[in-house]
Amino acid sequence: MIKLSEISTDPPKGLDKKEAREQTEEWARQLGEIHERLIASQSHSVLVILQGMDASGKDGAVKNIFRYCTHNNFGVYSFKKPTEEEFAHDFLWRVHRQCPAKGHLQVFNRSHYEDVLIQRVHRWIDEKRVRQRLEAIDAFEKLIQFDNNTVLFKFFLHISHDQQKLELQQRIDEREKNWKHNENDWKEREHWDEYMRCYEEVLNFGSTPWTVVPVDSRWYRDYVISKTMVEKLGKLELEYPPLKK
Repeated sequence: MIKLSEISTDPPKGLDKKEAREQTEEWARQLGEIHERLIASQSHSVLVILQGMDASGKDGAVKNIFRYCTHNNFGVYSFKKPTEEEFAHDFLWRVHRQCPAKGHLQVFNRSHYEDVLIQRVHRWIDEKRVRQRLEAIDAFEKLIQFDNNTVLFKFFLHISHDQQKLELQQRIDEREKNWKHNENDWKEREHWDEYMRCYEEVLNFGSTPWTVVPVDSRWYRDYVISKTMVEKLGKLELEYPPLKK
C-alpha cells in the first residue's frame, strides 16, 4: 500500500551524490546500448510513463536519462487537451495511437492517467466514471504488455509541496526558465491535497506497479529511473539478429 505522506521526497541518507551521478552516467550509456539492441531485435517495445505534479521534473528526466538513445525509434509524447476528433472517441483512443511498435522506445510526458486525475480533481467526471476508466486503463496496459511485448515502466515523480513552490517561482525569477511559466500551475497547486488523494488511489490500483521516485534532488530522480530501467531491460537479454543469408 503506497502512502505518499510516508515516502520522503529526498534522497536516502548516506548515498554519495558524486558516486550516484557517476553511476547514473554509466546507466544512461547502458540504456543507449540497450535501445540499439531493442531496435535491432524488433522483439519488444518499451513504454515509459512519467507522471507527476507540475514542476516535478518530467522534462529534465527525459533530457538526462535518454541522452544516449538514438533518435531513431525513440519518441516523447505529451498529452494536451483533447482535440475535437479525440473528444469524439473513447478516452484511450488517442493514447493507443501513440504506443510504441516493436523496436521502439516511447516516453509519455504525462499520460492517460490525466483522465483520472485532473478530471477527477475538478469534478468533470463522476466517481463511477473514474472507476470505469481505471479498470479500462488496467486492461489496456495488460493488452499492450502481453499482446505486443511492451515493457511498461510507470514512474511517479514525487515532489514536496515546498519544493514545487520553489520550482514554480524559479520560472518567474530566472529568465531562461520564463518560458515554462504557466499561471495555471499556481491555480492547480491550490488543489494539492486532492491531487495527492487521487494520485494515491491511482498508484495503488491495477496490475502494473508504479515506481515512486523522490525528485526534490534532481540527481536522485535520474539515479532511480535509470537504475530501474537498466535492471529490468537487462533481463530481456536483447540480441543483435544474425546476418541474413
